[in-house]
Amino acid sequence: MEKLRIMEMIDKPSLGGGQTALLLLAVNLDRSRFEVVIASGSDGPLAEEAGQKGIAYIPVSLGKRLSLRPAREMAGVLRENKIDILHTHGGIAGLHGRSAARHAGTPAVVHTLHGIHYLHYRNPFLRRLYVLLERRYSRSTDRLILVCQSDLRQARRHRLAPEEKMTVVLNGTDFRQELGADDIVRKRGDLGWPPGQPVVGTVARLHRQKGVVNLLRAAPRILRAFPEARIAVVGDGPQGDNLRSEAQRLGLEGRFLFLGERKDAASVMALLDVFVLPSLWEGLPFVLVEAAALGKPIVATAVDGVPEILEDGKTGLLVPPRNPSALADAIIRLLKDKEEARRLGERARTLVPPRFPLRRMVDQTQNLYLDVLGVKPPRPE
Repeated sequence: MEKLRIMEMIDKPSLGGGQTALLLLAVNLDRSRFEVVIASGSDGPLAEEAGQKGIAYIPVSLGKRLSLRPAREMAGVLRENKIDILHTHGGIAGLHGRSAARHAGTPAVVHTLHGIHYLHYRNPFLRRLYVLLERRYSRSTDRLILVCQSDLRQARRHRLAPEEKMTVVLNGTDFRQELGADDIVRKRGDLGWPPGQPVVGTVARLHRQKGVVNLLRAAPRILRAFPEARIAVVGDGPQGDNLRSEAQRLGLEGRFLFLGERKDAASVMALLDVFVLPSLWEGLPFVLVEAAALGKPIVATAVDGVPEILEDGKTGLLVPPRNPSALADAIIRLLKDKEEARRLGERARTLVPPRFPLRRMVDQTQNLYLDVLGVKPPRPE
C-alpha cells in the first residue's frame, strides 16, 4: 500500500502545548503507513526540532488577519506535496489551512483545538465571529479533535461541529527527565539558588491565558511568609515587558525571576520545590503531566482540562482562577508542610503519567486518519 501523506500544520514555530502534540505525532506515527511533513512559521524551535528528527518541514506564513492570501498560497503547497490528510492544530492554522484544503481538493481534513482560545477573547464580536467561522469550516472538516472532556462539552454548547464529527483524543507524552542529587545542586548553584532555598515556579508562555500576573500578585504574600524564597518563571511572550515592569513596581526584583525561554526548561522544572500553573483557561496542559512525572507538588487553577489531570488534595492542590490570595495560600501551605508536599508529589508521579500515555494518543490519531479515508487499520498484534 502506498504511504498516506500527512501534513501537520500550526501557526507558530514555538514549542507550546499544541506544537508539542504536533511534534510527538509527527515523530511517532507509523512510518510504514504514513509520510509526514510539518508546516509552520520559518524560524523557531519547532523547525529546529523537526530538522533534528529528520522530519520534512515547510515554512509557511499564517497571519492572524482574515485574508485569502495565506489560503491561496497554502492550496498550492498542498497540491504540490500531494497531501492526503491535512491536520491543522489551533484556530489560526484551522482557518487558513481548511480554506486552503477546500481549494486544493485535499481528500481529508482533521482539526485539533488545543483549548478553545477564541471563547476567551475579550471582544464579544470576535468571540462570536470565530464561533461562526468554526461552524462554517466544520462542514468541510472530517473530524474535530478536542483534547479533553471539558473542551468537548464547550464545543457541544457552542455547536462548533456536528456531534458525529467531534471526538476526544487526550494528550499523551513519554516525558522523562532524570537529574541526580549532584546535578540538582550544581544546576541550582548555576542559577544562584543555594541548597535549602525554597523555589516556586512555572513554565509558561507570558500570555494572558497563563495567568502569570496572578502569581506575580501572590508573590508579596508568599515572600512575606518565606523571605528567603524565590519565584521563577520560565518562558516569554507578549505580556513579558508588562509583567517585568509590574514586578519592578512591586519591589520584587531579584526575588521574582524571569528566566526567559530556555531549552533546558524541563531541567529547571526539576529544581522547583512547588510547581504552579495559574492559568485562566487551558486545554489539557502537557506541562502538568510533566511536572507530575518529576514528582513535583503542584498548585494549579481548576480550569477546563486541569481537573481531568489533577485531583484536588490527592495529586495536587486546585484553586480558583484569578484569585492571587487563594494561590498564595496554597503555595505557602506546601512550603510549610513539606510532608504534604512530598505526598502530593509522589502520588502525582505514580498516578498521573500512566493516564496520559503517548502511544494511546498516537494510535487513536492514526486510526482516525485511516477512518476518514476509509482505510482499515492494521490488526493489533
